Amino acid sequence: MPQRITPARKTTAQRKRAAQLLAALHRRYPDARCALEASAPHELLIATILSAQATDASVNKATPALFKAFPTVAAFAAATPEAIEPFVRTINFWRNKSRAIVEAARALEQNFAGEVPRSMDALLTLRGVARKTANVVLGNAFGMQEGVVVDTHVARLAKRMQLTRHTDPVKVERDLMALFPPRSWCQLSHLLIAHGRAVCKARGASCANDPICRRFCSAARVVRA
Repeated sequence: MPQRITPARKTTAQRKRAAQLLAALHRRYPDARCALEASAPHELLIATILSAQATDASVNKATPALFKAFPTVAAFAAATPEAIEPFVRTINFWRNKSRAIVEAARALEQNFAGEVPRSMDALLTLRGVARKTANVVLGNAFGMQEGVVVDTHVARLAKRMQLTRHTDPVKVERDLMALFPPRSWCQLSHLLIAHGRAVCKARGASCANDPICRRFCSAARVVRA
């Protein structure tokens, strides 16, 4: 996966429509934020590794005890995967994720003085970290707008709201980066996720009765038809 993404080209009309959508989402979800609970950059990194193909709710149930048992990067680096496993057994792919957490922590200790790095390239060297995880950490822990987090909600809504024609996360991210100003990239993912969870769901969507969806979402038009 490429480390740097060049935004696609978009027309003025497309960017204007995107700005209208962003404003509508801001009004609807003024308090939208990262759902993962963490009090330090390394905790957010670990929580995000655990969240791959798992719900944020399941991660938030597991991490308080995990972070209490291993309160620092050094503690995670000194642990074994087998020591991590009992805390994360309720999360999908817990064995692989336990190994990823230990290896990532050891890399932080060995290569970054025990600190979570503040660059996309450096984060991508860590076990269990791809662009989505790196974007979560950079945007929410450090306020750095390197790209847009593309999870299942963001990918679904981006397609439905005609922000992209693609399903590949990298291509979806390219399109979103081209449509929205960089200062909005981190918050954009929170807003789309909030709307995807509340209204524009994969199943049981209530798009037809929602003003934002009626204006922007192709699923609403299908339902009405």
